[in-house]
Amino acid sequence: MENKFTIYLETTIPSFLTARPSGDLVIAGKQEVTRRWWEERKNFYHIVISAFVLDEAGSGDSQAAARRLECLEEFELLEADDVVDEITKAILASGIIPPKAITDAAHIAIASRHDVDFLMTWNCTHIANAEIIRKIEVIVRNCGYNMPIICTPDELFGGGTNDEN
Repeated sequence: MENKFTIYLETTIPSFLTARPSGDLVIAGKQEVTRRWWEERKNFYHIVISAFVLDEAGSGDSQAAARRLECLEEFELLEADDVVDEITKAILASGIIPPKAITDAAHIAIASRHDVDFLMTWNCTHIANAEIIRKIEVIVRNCGYNMPIICTPDELFGGGTNDEN
């Protein structure tokens, strides 16, 4: 495989990518950034997902779910194992992420377990949240793993050494 950075796509990415255009300017802006990134940048990375992403993407309105799942078909599926469960439980035990957001903790756990470079998300409540990232990083490190850089699509528009020339 080429020397590409690996990105774990959290479910909000296909959601913003395939949703009908929003009347909310902030959400519409995120949708546009996501679409532009998808068109211009996704091929510069090795993209991975998990069953957690497929489960979330496949829920809700059947037509919207079909669009979300279709755009995820080409990506490698990471395995959730006992280590992923252990990291998820450690994150939840800390109280930093509430039990109702167990899947958010699982996204971080599986990306960490598989040594992914970036976790891309628009979930700024429990994942891309600057107030909690360092605390979660300590927990992941205490489990023996490195947490990926958590970012939104607008933070991965190139300029680094990973670009093809």
